[in-house]
Amino acid sequence: MQEYNFTLKYRLAATDADQDDIVERLGEAGCTDMLVGIGIAGRLALQFDREADGARNAIRTALEDVKAALPTAMLVEAHPDFVSATEIADLVGKSRQNIRKLMVSNPDFPSPVHDGPSVTLWHLSDVLEWLEARKEYKLDKRLQETAHATREVNVAREAARLPSIARELEMLVA
Repeated sequence: MQEYNFTLKYRLAATDADQDDIVERLGEAGCTDMLVGIGIAGRLALQFDREADGARNAIRTALEDVKAALPTAMLVEAHPDFVSATEIADLVGKSRQNIRKLMVSNPDFPSPVHDGPSVTLWHLSDVLEWLEARKEYKLDKRLQETAHATREVNVAREAARLPSIARELEMLVA
């Protein structure tokens, strides 16, 4: 068993407005290994430090526990997956300038999944794989495993939304 660190971010139903009740329900469901963040009304961030025999199992059981406690909560994102250059630097113990230099000087650096005017985001698992192939970085295997698992969760969440979006678009174009 190892400890895996990850964050699950949720959108809450209007009926889940009582913060004390939310914390109580999460504790009763087995979520005693996390910190609760409620900074934005209707949103919830749960930072887990969960022991399991793998990142997938840690995240799966956390998702099950949250679903049991807050059945109407909608998963927004599992983290670490989408990361900025600053987050990459923090996670691998390098400076942002070091990471930026790698991005600029290596055309094979992973492509971002979002390249906006104020923020660029990558899948952390892509960047960690790339860094590992360079053999110049000592990377935490649990972080790599967690990045892969959170990416899978986020991709599955988006894929689950596709049928309803496809139906909506079909109605608009027909």
